[in-house]
Amino acid sequence: MSKKHPIIAITGSSGAGTTTVKRAFEHIFRREELNPVIVEGDSFHRFNRVEMKEAMKKAETDGNSHFSHFGPEANLFEELETLFQTYGKNGTGKKRYYLHSEEEAAAYSGLKPGEFTPWEDIPPGTDLLFYEGLHGGVVHDGVDVAKWVDLLIGVAPIVNLEWIQKIHRDTAERGYSADAVTDTILRRMHDYVHYITPQFSRTHINFQRVPTVDTSNPFIARDIPTPDESMVVIRFRDPKNQDFPYLLHMIKDSFMSRPNTIVVPGGKMGFAMELILTPIIHELIENKEKK
Repeated sequence: MSKKHPIIAITGSSGAGTTTVKRAFEHIFRREELNPVIVEGDSFHRFNRVEMKEAMKKAETDGNSHFSHFGPEANLFEELETLFQTYGKNGTGKKRYYLHSEEEAAAYSGLKPGEFTPWEDIPPGTDLLFYEGLHGGVVHDGVDVAKWVDLLIGVAPIVNLEWIQKIHRDTAERGYSADAVTDTILRRMHDYVHYITPQFSRTHINFQRVPTVDTSNPFIARDIPTPDESMVVIRFRDPKNQDFPYLLHMIKDSFMSRPNTIVVPGGKMGFAMELILTPIIHELIENKEKK
C-alpha cells in the first residue's frame, strides 16, 4: 500500500455490476478534479480472444473442464501485482487495453476486436491508479495483489442475480445464446469458488445487491430485477471511521443490520457510494500530498 501513489481497485465477477461502481468513482474523480490512470482487468488476461478459444479446446482435450478467465492459467497475476507494486512506489508501470468491440478497435490500426494493444508506460503526474476487473484482490501461489491496494471495493450481488445479469448482458450485447452463457457459468464455477469469492474477505467495503423479487431460477428469468426491486447490503471491514448516523440520515429508508453493515434501497446505491467513498478518497489524496 502506498500513501504517495494510492491504488483503488474494484473487484467482482463477470455480470456482478462493477460498472455501476466505476461510474460512481468517475463522478467523484470529475467533481474533485482528479487525474486517475484507469486499468481494466481484461487487459491482464493471458490470451486474446482467438488464443483463449484454442486454449480452452486444449484444456478440454487434456481433461480440464474448468479452464476459464477466472483462474490463474488464463491471467497474468504476477504482472498485475508488479504493476500495483511499481505504481505504489513510483507512480509508474505498464498498461495496455483489451479491445472488446469493432468500435474500440477502430482507434488502433491493424488490431481487431478481441486483441490487446501494445504495452505502454503510464504517463507521469497521475493522482491515483484505478483498477476495475476480476482480480483486484486476488492471492495465489506467492502472488498477492490485494496487499498493494489502498482501497479495495467488492461488488458481489447474490449469485442468482449475478447470473441473471450475465445471461441478459451476454445474450443482448454479445450475441451469445442462453445455453452458451449457462455453459460458461458452469465451466467457471471451480475458479469462481477458488479465485473470485475469496477476494470478498479481503475487501475494505463490499456492495451486495439483493433483489426483493423471486430469482430462484435465474436461467428462465425474463428480466433483471430493477434497482427499486432490490436492497443493497454494504459491509465495512473496519467500521470505526464510518459516520453511520450521518449515512442513515442522508439515505432515506436505510438501516443498520449489523454493527459493520448498512442496508440501503437499491435505487440509492449510487448515491450511497458517493457519500461513503468521497471522504475516503479525500483522505487518500490528503495523505498523498503530505508526502
